[in-house]
Amino acid sequence: MEIREEQFVFLYSDKTRVRHFHKRIKNRILEFVVQLEILVKNKWQPVIRYDTRHGFAHKDIIHPSGKTEKIPLPVQDFNDAMTLAEEELHAEWEIFRTVFLKEVRDE
Repeated sequence: MEIREEQFVFLYSDKTRVRHFHKRIKNRILEFVVQLEILVKNKWQPVIRYDTRHGFAHKDIIHPSGKTEKIPLPVQDFNDAMTLAEEELHAEWEIFRTVFLKEVRDE
């Protein structure tokens, strides 16, 4: 069976994007990274990252200081976890962006 890789970037606005990468065999996700990034001072900054590194599905909340909070996702099936990540980012990207930019201002 062939392992297929896909990656793309989706723009939510001119200063907000999602980077998406996954590997799969047929319809089974083997690993993924879905990351929200915003443009701050002409540099793309990661804000929220969902991935399967370390062998489990989790969300990293990335602060402007570089501190990262790792939160396990409530589902560990990688197909379901990737879907959850995409849906949560689609619904809440503006909130994540606002919180990150407030932290940038408060630094």
